[in-house]
Amino acid sequence: MTSYEHGLTRRQFAAGIAALSAGGIVSKVRAEVPKLSIDTHSHVFHRGLKLAAGRRYAPDYDAPLALYLQQLDQNGMTNGVLVQPSFLGTDNSYLVECLKATNGRLRGIAVVDPAVAADELRALDRAGVVGIRLNLVGQTLPDLALPEWKALLAEVKAMGWQVEIQRKAADLAMLAPRLLDLGVNVVLDHYTLPDPKLGIDDPGFQAVLKLGASRKVWVKISAPYRNGPNGEAFAKQAYPLLRTAFGVDHLLWGSDWPHTQFEATQNYAKNRKFLDELVTDADERARVLASPRALFRF
Repeated sequence: MTSYEHGLTRRQFAAGIAALSAGGIVSKVRAEVPKLSIDTHSHVFHRGLKLAAGRRYAPDYDAPLALYLQQLDQNGMTNGVLVQPSFLGTDNSYLVECLKATNGRLRGIAVVDPAVAADELRALDRAGVVGIRLNLVGQTLPDLALPEWKALLAEVKAMGWQVEIQRKAADLAMLAPRLLDLGVNVVLDHYTLPDPKLGIDDPGFQAVLKLGASRKVWVKISAPYRNGPNGEAFAKQAYPLLRTAFGVDHLLWGSDWPHTQFEATQNYAKNRKFLDELVTDADERARVLASPRALFRF
């Protein structure tokens, strides 16, 4: 590991070596490793990009890379994860462009066609993509027994990628075990999206909690507002259950910036502040923010 990765400048590192060579008595030389604070769920886009056919929604504003990096800096976040927006379909070119521009500060979750070529997946991997997203809201559930899905998921497993899913909890409880049977890591979006009327009492949510025993499922504690008008109250009920079932190291915080379709009521700082209310213990909160390191290869 280089001195820079330990948070030292070249001058500070040289000064330390000079002190040692001068014969000073040093009982312990320790470089503080910067604490990672990782935002695992965000989107970037601008209106010049080609939109996918059959999209459910398209924004009428820009959320470019520079503006996202500003959000990270202003809120004390060291790293971020860009998730391909559904309205851009399988054209991940802007996502890749942004990853390459930030020299490892960001990672990506791509959207691909199940019949994608292995070479394309490897190119995405080299660019900093670490998984694929299945945004299944309003979509037919995929038949994972089909040859193209088996081939894709075999590649995902071989590369150590994750499969991130956005879908209601009742369907996740059926779909996630099938993915686990194929040996891939699974990430569930936005508290697993139980029925807002039932909240933690949703049988689907209760079934998802049992997946924690696999140690191959992670849950994003992100976008409580996508869980109905009482989303924050639900999140505060759900968090201790998720923590018990999955463990702090399998819970992932995400800003969901720029909060598509909720822009009028949400912003980055508000969502980061809610994490402080949700996870009141500072050490536990720091663990939540740093735990994505291995999964996302930071």
